[in-house]
Amino acid sequence: MSKKKLGLNTICTHIGEIKDEQFKGAISPIYLSTSYQFDNVDVKRYPRYFNTPNQEHLVKKIAALEHTEDALIFASGMAAISHMFLAFLQKGDHLVVQNTLYGGATNFIREEFSKYGIEYTFTDGYDVSDFEAAIQPNTKLIHIETPSNPLLTITDIKAIASLAKSKGILSSIDNTFASPINQNPIDFGIDLVMHSATKYLGGHSDILAGAVAGSKEHIERIWNVGKNLGGSLSDFTVWMLERSMKTLTLRVKAQTKNAKKLAQFLDNHSAIAKVNYPGLKHHPQHELAKSQMHDFGAMLSFELVEGIDAMAFQNQLNLIKSSMSLAGVESTMLLPAETSHALLTQDERDAVGISNQLIRFSVGIETFRDLKNDIKQALIKIKTASCA
Repeated sequence: MSKKKLGLNTICTHIGEIKDEQFKGAISPIYLSTSYQFDNVDVKRYPRYFNTPNQEHLVKKIAALEHTEDALIFASGMAAISHMFLAFLQKGDHLVVQNTLYGGATNFIREEFSKYGIEYTFTDGYDVSDFEAAIQPNTKLIHIETPSNPLLTITDIKAIASLAKSKGILSSIDNTFASPINQNPIDFGIDLVMHSATKYLGGHSDILAGAVAGSKEHIERIWNVGKNLGGSLSDFTVWMLERSMKTLTLRVKAQTKNAKKLAQFLDNHSAIAKVNYPGLKHHPQHELAKSQMHDFGAMLSFELVEGIDAMAFQNQLNLIKSSMSLAGVESTMLLPAETSHALLTQDERDAVGISNQLIRFSVGIETFRDLKNDIKQALIKIKTASCA
């Protein structure tokens, strides 16, 4: 049966599994060996070459979900994006990159690119005209993130892909926030899709991983860098990730359903100054999000009104965890200014709209009523304390 005809739950459950031919177990066996026979074999396997049995099979699942020919998995999301950049950018080349980007990626570009002689330009905005204005004669790659972290801005994927192709430039995207369940950028012409697999692909806050998906030609080029830099993933984690992805569709759909209702609740609360969620009709890119996303995702952010201490609010939460990272089955909140964007200066955060009142909300699979009540009681407590 063609993979394109399989449903998402079927792909998540069965594509990329290893058949247990010996004992007929229902799940993929795990191969922990770091040493394999090299003679009289079809594949000379070596963990650093990304071709152990568990690695080789898992990427089939990722590629099937992202509608690509191939994929690679890495030891972290930052390993994935750095390998991708270094595979297609060399001394004298130029990168055009969206200005609202994950803070770790922004920091990597600013701190490491000069060492390699790679030039870059952050766009002034996220309209296609902003990207076109940033292109230079030596531009080799355009990189976007949509929805963005943590402001949930939406970039026109098709327009950026078309612009890149018209200039003979490659395009890449960080698809972590949407997940392949809610967005498939390859269908709009993007060349390379990366994920922090720590997030939705893993989904249980217990593994660290990254992934890049694309054509066989592009993935082979990234592999050539990867085998030298050594950013491969342990096979136990690979096995954990394959196991976790079996429930990816179920988890993301449940989280997205909760996020829609919580965004509406927060949007109507007097203690909330602003809610950033593309599913809200007043979101400036709501219609664009509808045109390129299957659904609006489970990430949102909101700003508390002035006078309410953001950290104190989080300290009053009982159910929702104040925690780093995102996309686990449990709901979490954090302050981007203190975590994901802490490496940026205050001026840099102000320039991209990261206020000290901003809270990023990763919505989990808990019962909506319980999440709503937890937020309500925390706001009541912090408002009462501020009036005392």
